[in-house]
Amino acid sequence: MTLPTATTITRTFSAPAGTITLDETARHRRRVKMVADNGIAFLLDLPEARLLRHGDGLVLDDGRVIEVHAEPEPLIEVRGRDPRHLLALAWQIGNRHLAAQIGPDHILVRRDHVIADMLTGLGATITEIEAPFDPEGGAYGDAHHSHHHHDH
Repeated sequence: MTLPTATTITRTFSAPAGTITLDETARHRRRVKMVADNGIAFLLDLPEARLLRHGDGLVLDDGRVIEVHAEPEPLIEVRGRDPRHLLALAWQIGNRHLAAQIGPDHILVRRDHVIADMLTGLGATITEIEAPFDPEGGAYGDAHHSHHHHDH
């Protein structure tokens, strides 16, 4: 039996046939067999790798839609003293090629004690949280590569 295949993504759909809950790393895909939370197995087959965003709908070739949910992950919320300070902190994060989700008054990055210590040393206010992680796309589209510092 051939699996249904999702080759397109939509943001416009009504009642999904199911959901799939994935962390940020598992949401960066091109071609992979997946199983929705309710057991629907399907093949994701996109023209190029991309980050599946929370709320995206994976359109199966039989017309059903599987909605992507971002799984909460261990993150650090970074806040600065003022907008200028937050911008300087953002530069430090970007200089280390870290995936980052930019909010109006904070930045979210993966929890990492080395990065947290560095940012605290630069005057940032750091809060450990659990939340869905939906980082910015890179300069070359949605593809992004981040360096992990867990072994420091």
